[in-house]
Amino acid sequence: MVQVCVNGARGTADGAVVPMSPAAMAQSAADAVSAGASDIHVHPKSPCGQDTLSSKAVTATLEAIRARVSVPVGVTTGAWAEPDPAARVERVRSWTVLPDHASVNWHEPGAEEVTAALLDRGIGVEAGIWSSTEGAARFAASPLAPRVLRVLAEVMDASPRTAQESARALLADLGTHHGRPVLLHGMEGGTWPVLRLAGRLGLATRIGLEDTLVLPDGERAMSNRELVAEGLVQYEAARRLP
Repeated sequence: MVQVCVNGARGTADGAVVPMSPAAMAQSAADAVSAGASDIHVHPKSPCGQDTLSSKAVTATLEAIRARVSVPVGVTTGAWAEPDPAARVERVRSWTVLPDHASVNWHEPGAEEVTAALLDRGIGVEAGIWSSTEGAARFAASPLAPRVLRVLAEVMDASPRTAQESARALLADLGTHHGRPVLLHGMEGGTWPVLRLAGRLGLATRIGLEDTLVLPDGERAMSNRELVAEGLVQYEAARRLP
């Protein structure tokens, strides 16, 4: 599986290619799916362009995307979108249109409570385990871990030289990860090396403007479609390596 991460916490300062409105997110997601993406991760935005968990924004985003594609669509529950854990849980409970899945960063306060709220509503949970955090240890001890949809092994090392090493260390920290599927991805300068490692290991991965704004050669990406198309080329080439 190759997931497209449509926009992330990026904003207008990152350039016009980053989709901010529901209509722009839907167009970008549809283009990425036509290029081969089989799953979508998106950050709904407030009118001022900030990540939000509000029911109105989540509904508008999901309805716009689902009008264009039929693949699963997931959203963030990152603490930056709603810092108070109790308020984050209430946001999840207030959603009137439900995503197929939502990511929960396991190192953040309230991760267990947010996960429980999502599972109670029948929403799949992507357990975000960031490198260089306590996320892996907390996930290993969690009674909810066996119930998550998948583990997002998220490599925060942005160095092209060391990101793969950091990824292998994170996977080792995750151990058996309660038998859940793993999606491995990197960020910024580590995006492409970690994507290639995911291909070598036969793991799911993701690519998109949340993770990087540039192609492997350093050229600025013009769209999520372009990143997905190149990501699939890189992923399949890595899979074929002896």
